[in-house]
Amino acid sequence: MANLKLWDFVKEVKGTGYKWVDLTHELSPETPHWYGFKPLEGKLLFDYREGTPDDMMAPMRCIQYSVASQYGTHVDVPLHFWGDGRDMSKITVKELVYPLVVVDKSKECAENPEFTMTVADLEKWESENGKIPEGAFVAFRSDWYKKSNLDNPDENGNPHYPGWSVDAIKWLVEERNIGAIGHEPADTDPSYVTTREDAYPYPGEQYILETDRIQIEVMRNFDQVPAVGAMIVCAFPKLKDGTGFSARCFAICPED
Repeated sequence: MANLKLWDFVKEVKGTGYKWVDLTHELSPETPHWYGFKPLEGKLLFDYREGTPDDMMAPMRCIQYSVASQYGTHVDVPLHFWGDGRDMSKITVKELVYPLVVVDKSKECAENPEFTMTVADLEKWESENGKIPEGAFVAFRSDWYKKSNLDNPDENGNPHYPGWSVDAIKWLVEERNIGAIGHEPADTDPSYVTTREDAYPYPGEQYILETDRIQIEVMRNFDQVPAVGAMIVCAFPKLKDGTGFSARCFAICPED
């Protein structure tokens, strides 16, 4: 007899008792992105609509897009900050699925836009929710995705946004052996770190990628996901020599 356990699993999670939450920003010229990138551009190559020039008329519509590799909701792979790190084509399919942990610091970020996640914050979370499982995707909820400008500039144009401390990321890697991290701003490190004269390379991002792990940036909707019990799927191209690319991420969560 054929083993139909996985078919049954798919039927179960698509049925009642589970909700699916899109953690991805829509991809367009208006998508939130790092300030150093140009907005996405699209050039029509072929089309079937009436009025299309003869040299472009075809039975399909095709568009050539120009976009930075780390645009919108995106994955960073080790090669992004580490010359000897793996490129996108070397990321295994098992690294696209994780148990999802959501650490909610949205209130703190509302009070302090440069809030920094610390080891103490993670330990407090564990005291309330249980130990972070090995191989987890640890998400930093800030509700930053609700802002129209991720940089959150002041009247002088200086950015103010939250991020991880290096010690917090090290603790997650060394003490909990997590699989990946994710966050809503466009940087791993808080703005007061990324704007220093000696900021490069950004220390938190450098560390997580040099541990041969991936991270997802510019995420959204963590306010719709429970602290524990959900799983996350992160899909992106298998790009040779790729350092990162726009990604589609979603969570499957128990309703109760």
